[in-house]
Amino acid sequence: MGNVLLVRDLKVEFHVPEGVIKAVDGVSFRVPQGKTVALVGESGSGKTVVSQAILGILPKPARITSGEILFFDPDKPGNFVDIAKLEPDGRPLRALRGNRISVIFQEPMTSLSPLHTVGNQIAEALLLHGGNDPATALERSREILGLVGFPDPAQAVHTYPFELSGGLRQRAMIAMALICRPVILIADEPTTALDVTIQAQILKLISDLQAELGMAILMITHDLGVVANVADEVVVMYQGEVMERGRRDDVFRQARHPYMQALLHAVPRFDMKAGERLVPIREIRSQGSALMRRIEQPNKAGTEPWDGKTERRAPILEVRGVCKSFTTRRASVLGSKQSGSQIAVDDVSFSIGRGECLGLVGESGCGKTTTSKVIIRALSADSGEVVYNDRGTAVDVLALRGRKLFDYRRKVQYIFQDPFGSLNPRMTVYDIVSEPLVIHRIGDEEERQQRVRELMDVVGLDVRFLRRYPHSFSGGQRQRIGIARALALQPDLLICDEPVSALDVSIQAQVLNLLKDLQASLGLTYLFISHNLAVVDYIADHIAVMCSGRLVEMAKREVLFHNPVHPYTKALLSAVPKPDPDTRLDLTALMAGRCSDPGAWQPPFTVDGERRPRLVDLGAGHFVRAALSEQEARSLLA
Repeated sequence: MGNVLLVRDLKVEFHVPEGVIKAVDGVSFRVPQGKTVALVGESGSGKTVVSQAILGILPKPARITSGEILFFDPDKPGNFVDIAKLEPDGRPLRALRGNRISVIFQEPMTSLSPLHTVGNQIAEALLLHGGNDPATALERSREILGLVGFPDPAQAVHTYPFELSGGLRQRAMIAMALICRPVILIADEPTTALDVTIQAQILKLISDLQAELGMAILMITHDLGVVANVADEVVVMYQGEVMERGRRDDVFRQARHPYMQALLHAVPRFDMKAGERLVPIREIRSQGSALMRRIEQPNKAGTEPWDGKTERRAPILEVRGVCKSFTTRRASVLGSKQSGSQIAVDDVSFSIGRGECLGLVGESGCGKTTTSKVIIRALSADSGEVVYNDRGTAVDVLALRGRKLFDYRRKVQYIFQDPFGSLNPRMTVYDIVSEPLVIHRIGDEEERQQRVRELMDVVGLDVRFLRRYPHSFSGGQRQRIGIARALALQPDLLICDEPVSALDVSIQAQVLNLLKDLQASLGLTYLFISHNLAVVDYIADHIAVMCSGRLVEMAKREVLFHNPVHPYTKALLSAVPKPDPDTRLDLTALMAGRCSDPGAWQPPFTVDGERRPRLVDLGAGHFVRAALSEQEARSLLA
């Protein structure tokens, strides 16, 4: 087969007030017909700029200074078009864009119009390029929605994007990109923000559609697990240049460039040895010893600090039978409001030992974040108990009010998922990190300045950055600012809500290593929330798996990964893409997308209106939710 796209010595520059920035510097690669080429690299490496140049949608400050982007249409053999020489708003390029060359953007919610139905947005491409009448275009939209796996295409064309889950929004984007049956599909980080089970379904869907339509795919990603599962060829970029390119198996098994070798060592793997660390490309140089417990936190049990060697007695946190539901309201056709109830957390119980890390794993919407907000008292529970062990004093968290609740929040801090959205854009780094000290009236201005400098050192940031604002930092640096803010009050327990889900593999390795180092040096306890099992395997001591508001399995890390019992846990493990071309995704355990439906699990795990199984002990701290006695349940391990 020939090539459908050939990029030769492409150079793109950004002309900004500060000067000229070379975003893409001499990039060359090809995309063969019917094949998948992965464009790999960290954020800022130039991957997305290359795709924007191919589509002719570069930002205004950007311009192609040299090079060729040759498009070969299989329907017109012997002819080609140099996209680099076409006017971005000209008719020839508009005829290609969205028709012969299409794109799936990274964030479906911001890429879809909130004011138009899904059907209208998909049909728009046909009306622009195909000359169809609206009725025919809408019918074709229903057909393509069925092809990409919508459960009810006839209803889906009338829904708005905000009514869909993340996975269905991404499927709608895929339908929009494929409605004109393009020759080449550019997929820009199509699964970055998705859960592993949804990601596996989307990858399988794209692969199946590629085989059916015979299109080529340019996959832009920083996830090497995805690359190992879908790519035929790999192009590795760094700072606007190609570091390495070749067949997938050759690049993964015999990586020659140090940058690609470093990327492979930065990815968490299930087969890592005890004590083995991730190797980020740029290690954080942290000297956190100066921060040791200088803030006195008096209570009945005294102020003796946790030094990492103290005997671990009672758990630092116990969650017992917590339930939480939300009231939903919807206006009917007649104007009256109908109310209902949605159960978010159902009978959740677990404990965390002091100085340990509990990984809470599950898909988006399973109740992980709601559980964490109940613990931090951002939400109130309908029933159940949360008991915090304040160095020997049992504290009923759900009964705290006023000053006692204020003091509790000093000891339990939160690291948010979105490092940009959780930082005030109008505050400098110094103001952000010192704010907890101001709120809790700790120290005078001089002491706060010293403490903030120490915190910057702990998280590996230069103190010269203190007067900067959040927008001037990378994603990894912003996440470290969030960690510094969470550490300012020297908490005993840190709740980490998806702290690395949106980060590149190397920056992810930096943050994970930092969290492990801080745990060892400061004696921190973590509740680490994630949907990435490989990440949890690296950082957690115990793991609790959550689905549809319920804990379905709990065990020590090594037990859960080597001997999972619950069908949902098995599905999660099977859906994790590994950076190894010899270990491909097993999609059979996903049960055609029903792996997270409790009513579809086989007995004795089924949960429906009649059957409500409970957590049973399999021994050695291994629990599974099943309708069995403990003796019967232990036979599952045989």
